[in-house]
Amino acid sequence: MNMKYYVTDECIGCGVCVNTCPEVFKMTDAGVAEAIDEEVPEEYLDAAAQAMDSCPVQAIKEAD
Repeated sequence: MNMKYYVTDECIGCGVCVNTCPEVFKMTDAGVAEAIDEEVPEEYLDAAAQAMDSCPVQAIKEAD
């Protein structure tokens, strides 16, 4: 299953996604999160999905 994520401008920089799945999400110098620009490795799919579901402002989306 190929899965990629992206973080929208609604991100408030709370860091929940980074704490949940640091292999996929990181904080930028601007203080907001961003996702890796590649497919999520299979071993991190569950954690990445949990990070998306845990985002308090629903700023994480699945890429098409």
